[in-house]
Amino acid sequence: MKQLFASVFTSAIVLSSSSAFAAEPQADLIKAAQAEGTVNSVGMPDSWANWKDTWAALSSQYGLKHSDTDMSSAQEIAKFAAEKDNASADIGDVGAAFGPIAVQKGVTQPYKPTTWDEIPAWAKDKDGMWALAYTGTIAFIIDKSQVQDKPHSWAELLKGKYKVTIGDVGTAAQASNGVLAATYAMGGNEKNLKPGLEFFGKLAKEGRLGLTNPTIASLEKGEVQVGVVWDFNGLNYRDQIDTSRFEVLIPSDGSITSGYTTIINKFAKHPNAAKLAREYIFSDAGQINLARGYARPIRADKITLPEDVKTKLLPASEYKNAHPITDTEAWDKSAKTLPRLWQENVMINMQQ
Repeated sequence: MKQLFASVFTSAIVLSSSSAFAAEPQADLIKAAQAEGTVNSVGMPDSWANWKDTWAALSSQYGLKHSDTDMSSAQEIAKFAAEKDNASADIGDVGAAFGPIAVQKGVTQPYKPTTWDEIPAWAKDKDGMWALAYTGTIAFIIDKSQVQDKPHSWAELLKGKYKVTIGDVGTAAQASNGVLAATYAMGGNEKNLKPGLEFFGKLAKEGRLGLTNPTIASLEKGEVQVGVVWDFNGLNYRDQIDTSRFEVLIPSDGSITSGYTTIINKFAKHPNAAKLAREYIFSDAGQINLARGYARPIRADKITLPEDVKTKLLPASEYKNAHPITDTEAWDKSAKTLPRLWQENVMINMQQ
């Protein structure tokens, strides 16, 4: 493909970031990205949604060097804002609710990949500031070596004797969406988080709430009895540690399906490499890479997943009571107030 590139660029070239309504020519973008030579990410570690294969492809196909610093969605946005012209990161991956927040903070720049028209309207910013690359559904990951009566629902979770680990609701999209999933199951919605907050408040009062992030390390050490995680993380952790020890399931009384979006740092030192990364992520190969990491690609209806990838995912029957976020505007507002509400309704119970 490289022999088709006719244009010659200097190492100083930066393609315009103001072209929000059409992707830059692919040949131009690749040449400019290769001139930069590096892409630095945040919140896109190898173990999450199979990012390792995406970075490996960008390295082998385009010669890009890569490094990642793992952090939460809120921390990524704060880092972009704090560093500004001293930016150490070019691209990040944040929960859906954090995409609009990043735009409001003025830390993003637009880029629409060539597959833009195949991304559902609900899953992208009209100006190309963000677009969900993959979706996830809130699930339970259960350590069967510690939990005899495994919960199949939020209601059963409340009746148990084991500890439930959700992570840092103030900063992590996975944790905040866990609260929303419980809220749905308890009869609330994006505008009314009270049922979910009361649910976790009861767990906190009983001393059954864990706030460390449910990661592969904490699960392997036995520090998590039941974790509230995205399905793609739970399935990945299960297969990496011990498929016989862990079970992953979608709570039968309700869950939510949301997703993650890349945000390209407005102040990126390697903006074209970041755009090429987004271009690849939305390509057929990039979407299949995400599915290999147990995530459900946003262009799933446009690509054919290999059989070995299909078998990694939970059966469709598990998702019968999982719903997409229906009022994104309300959730955007609620997500901003959730850290305060969590402190006032849940953390206060842990201090009593």
